[in-house]
Amino acid sequence: MDTKLQRVGTTYLPVRDTEEASKWYQEKLGAVENYRDEDKAILEFANQSFFLVKAREGERAVFLDIHGNERFMMTFEVDGFDQLKKVHKTFKEKGVRVGEIEDRGHPGNNFIFYDPDGNSFDVWSELSPVFKEKYSVK
Repeated sequence: MDTKLQRVGTTYLPVRDTEEASKWYQEKLGAVENYRDEDKAILEFANQSFFLVKAREGERAVFLDIHGNERFMMTFEVDGFDQLKKVHKTFKEKGVRVGEIEDRGHPGNNFIFYDPDGNSFDVWSELSPVFKEKYSVK
């Protein structure tokens, strides 16, 4: 029996209003809603399931590092710098709060974006080699 973890199946995100948040993720990020009730919405996008969970006011999926800098909890990947620029431009056009495209001194470039509840996410211009191989991305 192979006991290693195989993949991340679900990510839970705190939101104030599940209906409002679900609509935002659908309109801005192309998510598909599979279920919603008063306390949660279940969305599919980026090859993963996301549960938007109704949380107390001010709850966000971010943390402070040892230097006091706010950090995102997740990085999405796109296939190359041109794709990164397109996603950045599209997000801006859709009214998503985005940071500038950055060179952080490692391969590829990144930018940060925020949902209306203040959850922050990173986007990186490099697809992982395992993902490319598994899904035949060239």
